[in-house]
Amino acid sequence: MNSKFAISYTVFPEHNKRIDTHHTGDPVEAETFLVQLLTSGARILAITHDGLPVEPHQFDHLLRVAVTRLVAELLSRSLHMDYAEVKHRFGFAS
Repeated sequence: MNSKFAISYTVFPEHNKRIDTHHTGDPVEAETFLVQLLTSGARILAITHDGLPVEPHQFDHLLRVAVTRLVAELLSRSLHMDYAEVKHRFGFAS
């Protein structure tokens, strides 16, 4: 499989300098992995697409989508709402 996206990150950036890279060809999987990184507090170092760094606005868009999904999930779980109600009340879609 040719991976289109590569996300470089460091887990526990305060104590760990090792850089890991997650490769995927699926943009939805890339977003899901970004949600996991955000949840764990990992440091996101770079996102590349087809071997080239993504443009700053693309980088921001990928993170914005991941953050929106994360917030929708947290609100849904904490307030015991379905995703449709979270989207209606708060504007966050999962």
